[in-house]
Amino acid sequence: MAHSAIKKVVLAYSGGLDTSVILKWLQEHYGCEVVTFTADIGQGEELEPARAKAQAAGVKEIYIDDLREEFARDFVFPMFRANTLYEGEYLLGTSIARPLIAKRLIEIAAETGADAIAHGATGKGNDQVRFELGAYALNPDIKIIAPWREWDLLSREKLMAYAESHGIAVEMKRDGTKSPYSMDANLLHISYEGYDLEDPWVEPGADMWRWSVAPEQAPDQPTTIEISFEQGDAVAIDGQRLTPAELLAELNRIGGENGIGRADIVENRYVGMKSRGCYETPGGTILLKAHRAIESLTLDREAAHLKDELMPRYASLIYNGYWFSPERKMLQAAIDDTQQVVNGVVRLRLYKGSVMVVGRKSETNSLFDASIATFEDDAGAYDQGDATGFIRLNALRLRVAGRKRG
Repeated sequence: MAHSAIKKVVLAYSGGLDTSVILKWLQEHYGCEVVTFTADIGQGEELEPARAKAQAAGVKEIYIDDLREEFARDFVFPMFRANTLYEGEYLLGTSIARPLIAKRLIEIAAETGADAIAHGATGKGNDQVRFELGAYALNPDIKIIAPWREWDLLSREKLMAYAESHGIAVEMKRDGTKSPYSMDANLLHISYEGYDLEDPWVEPGADMWRWSVAPEQAPDQPTTIEISFEQGDAVAIDGQRLTPAELLAELNRIGGENGIGRADIVENRYVGMKSRGCYETPGGTILLKAHRAIESLTLDREAAHLKDELMPRYASLIYNGYWFSPERKMLQAAIDDTQQVVNGVVRLRLYKGSVMVVGRKSETNSLFDASIATFEDDAGAYDQGDATGFIRLNALRLRVAGRKRG
């Protein structure tokens, strides 16, 4: 695109090395005004320093938005109604945050009259796809600048040299150290990539993990909690009602104390390569277990099985960046319809990295009938003789084929 056509751009800005360099690079190479947008989605870091850095760089319009409740309510919770796992293991903590950021970028572009948006995702990863598919779905005519696909600053050393030559302050952590990993954190998870994790055989160091204790160092006594559900969404812990963001944060705290939620995964990126990442998702791990438990009590068998069949497709849509697509919305409508009956309470025991369901009940929607399921005298509630015809009918094709083979 012609650089001169861009007068104003909204940049997804963290204040870290990459986006600080991008801010200056946009001003220098595009000669445009830059609006910065920093999202608080529960990463647990002080965001005001980003405002100061943006001001120091001459930015006049600075957005720092608290999106924690919207993130949990409108993105995380709908995803958990589907019991979503990508490739059987990944709880999609990074993936589910990207459509919200894209949505807000487009909104701010409209508010400020910006011509374009910009992001700091590299040309090797999934995030570039997620940001841009989301943005185009919401504004088909938006222009998008992805510096990693344009510039030659393709290493940390080159970024540092650019920052030094342009007087960009690169702050270290307060204790004077900086993690060697590429990390992404939000209310649902924290991820780690790069450095020694680029060798899939290397075990992560014990000092890498930030949110959870090692399972072997977790308390010797289990923690028991109860999670209440209404229409498929968790609404309370031990009877105390919480907002979606509050509930997820509390489950993160409890889960982290009990060594829950660590995962070490080699996954298939949408762009074609395999990638190794480590994740901490303590609250999400507990929530998934609890949600499946209350569904087991309240959902019809065939509805539950169909949900499980649809889930991998739904997970891939989120992982690949299609949150705003017609097919994801269609699946969401079907999933949400099943959740009207998913009401009740689940009791869980947390112990040294494990989550065990030890009770579930629903006063209004339980499909469990003890008079039928009992191993004792059921007083005629179930005629066991009916099973003879049921089995013979279902065995008919097998018996016919068996005679042909014989």
